[in-house]
Amino acid sequence: MMRDALTEKEAIAMEKRVRDSFDKQGLMHHLGATITRVVPGIVHIQMPYRPELTQQHGFFHAGSTSAIADSAGGYAGFTLFPEDSSVLTVEFKINLVAPARGDYLEAIGKVVRSGRTLTICQLEVFGVVGAQKTLVAMGQQTLICVPDKPDAPK
Repeated sequence: MMRDALTEKEAIAMEKRVRDSFDKQGLMHHLGATITRVVPGIVHIQMPYRPELTQQHGFFHAGSTSAIADSAGGYAGFTLFPEDSSVLTVEFKINLVAPARGDYLEAIGKVVRSGRTLTICQLEVFGVVGAQKTLVAMGQQTLICVPDKPDAPK
């Protein structure tokens, strides 16, 4: 269940809240991941290829692939949460469906259902080379909205 359309002011505040929270994540910074799209119920995160993010065959490691999928879904849910709350992942499952290779990976988190306490998200990760996108991972996630608990200071 998605929120009604936001005013421009609300949309700007929601995106700022998401980006400010994302900027506090040391792992995302370490991975070189960036948010590229934020709209209510949907967040895109990109992570550029670096040898430090690979496994023994030169593909992106499942850990880095899963991490950006988890964050994309988490922040997709967070876009629909009240301003004074925070988000935590309760569980997620990821299927690795193709070798994760490309110039970068793009994770897309989409809210399937946003409830008062629990939110369910669909996760997809694509390997991108030029204009070609290949699905490399997909999954599902359950989030919990933690009321009256904003993020810790950076």
